[in-house]
Amino acid sequence: MLNVKMFLIAEAIILPLALVLAVLRGLSGPVFAPIRLLAIVYVDFFRGIPTILLVLLLGFGVPSLGLSWLPSSEFFWATTSLVLIYTAYVSEVYRAGIESVHPSQEAAARSLGLTHVQGLRYVVVPQAVRRVIPPLLNDFIGLQKDTALVSVLGIIDALQQANIDSSATFNFTPYCVAAVLFVAITIPLTRLTDYLVSRERSRRQAGGVAV
Repeated sequence: MLNVKMFLIAEAIILPLALVLAVLRGLSGPVFAPIRLLAIVYVDFFRGIPTILLVLLLGFGVPSLGLSWLPSSEFFWATTSLVLIYTAYVSEVYRAGIESVHPSQEAAARSLGLTHVQGLRYVVVPQAVRRVIPPLLNDFIGLQKDTALVSVLGIIDALQQANIDSSATFNFTPYCVAAVLFVAITIPLTRLTDYLVSRERSRRQAGGVAV
């Protein structure tokens, strides 16, 4: 349950945050150059750091500073680590979806009197999000599995409980049980991804026939 809780909290934060980051990175014009640069630095930095290293840095490093105004919960910092890492990955998925929308769509929105921001909100982003749902789900399957990394902080999640039980009984069956639990969670997401890919393929083929 702790792994599922962490996954749901992280996912709820990552989805909107990554979309904002992708939109900021796609802003055109020299006035937005500093914002684009910051977005690029964020993505490059957090995509380059191993997830387990960031979990260790934040989970052990920040509480050791002893600052009263900072949270000391390992759960908080483990979730923050996953959010920081996966926001960078998911923003790139969003950005690929935004760039896959034909420029004529934005031009049509501008011809109707919509501003650039309105065109993104009502025309480009809805189409982009619909196209990238399958790869988004693949990223969240990876996120669900990476919640097991919090065990390095001593948090009692599925993997850490398996460690405790295995050490107490000198039996590796608890690891098998933990593996089954993760598989039981990820298989429905995998099947949902396959269904959405198939539906999107059928929709495009139907659109091609109609044309």
